[in-house]
Amino acid sequence: MTHAYDQLTPDTVLNAIDDVMAASGQMTSGHLLALNSYENRVYQVGMEDSAPLVAKFYRPDRWSDQAIYQEHDFCLAAKEDELPVIAPIQLDGETLFHYQGFRFALYPRQGGQSELIERSEDFEQMGRLLARLHQTANACEAHLRPEMTPATFAVANRTFLLENHWIPDSLIPAYESVSRDVIEQVEHVWRTHQPSLKLVHGDLHSGNLIWYQQQPIMLDLDDCARAPRIQDIWMMLHGERDQMQSQLADVAKGYEMFLPFPSHELPLIEALRTMRLINYSAWLAKRWEDPAFPMAFPWFNTERYWSEQILTLREQMSALQEPSLVLY
Repeated sequence: MTHAYDQLTPDTVLNAIDDVMAASGQMTSGHLLALNSYENRVYQVGMEDSAPLVAKFYRPDRWSDQAIYQEHDFCLAAKEDELPVIAPIQLDGETLFHYQGFRFALYPRQGGQSELIERSEDFEQMGRLLARLHQTANACEAHLRPEMTPATFAVANRTFLLENHWIPDSLIPAYESVSRDVIEQVEHVWRTHQPSLKLVHGDLHSGNLIWYQQQPIMLDLDDCARAPRIQDIWMMLHGERDQMQSQLADVAKGYEMFLPFPSHELPLIEALRTMRLINYSAWLAKRWEDPAFPMAFPWFNTERYWSEQILTLREQMSALQEPSLVLY
């Protein structure tokens, strides 16, 4: 079977960039390095007389052009507000380019390293950064970005996995039961707290942060969505409960310098974590025809994988019934 990305050869990538850069007199040098990305294809591209660029070729048929422009506008607004974010390069006012059926954007290359946040002062710094990002988001249009809800991230994905026979036959009864029960609990939490959905980064894990000279720089707003604001906070927390309590307090201290901290959304953390777990399995399944996925995730769709997912969802059922993190 062929995949759309099969047509994205090195020559196609270089020719696409030469095509849009021609008006500025810049040309690629022929150097091309594939970067670690699966949802899209991302490359570091050498330029003849300037620093290398990063080119992101969007997965075909995932977003409309207008939805991508809302992502770009969010990035550019954050950059305008002097936030440390890697925003798309504008050429003659344009940020989204087309070439032979592919859509792509260009970004400056940024040095640095990705790592777990460990220090108290770094969590506080992230709190300040997120509050400012959310301030910027309040003024951005987002009606074409996805909604992160139990219906979209849990129910729909569970249905997809079961109806398309991704679960091994021997494990279907267990998966059906535990996924139904855990989603019912997620929906109960959601109804109880009735969160408002606002524009957020949506996928702010350590891999989407680069630290340069002890400063965090945000990458990849490709998954920006309308969700509870706590979505951009809980993924930074790690360790045992007392460690997460301390990290949360540091984040809140920084956040409250610019916005009230959304402490009323803390009971949603385990619900959001559960939704992400189900969504992740469905994401892998939906992308399985892309040859890059079986190579990168060979453990997916094995009996062991689904057995572990059932166990994880049972653990999430317990977590959903425990007291949530709180601000002291």
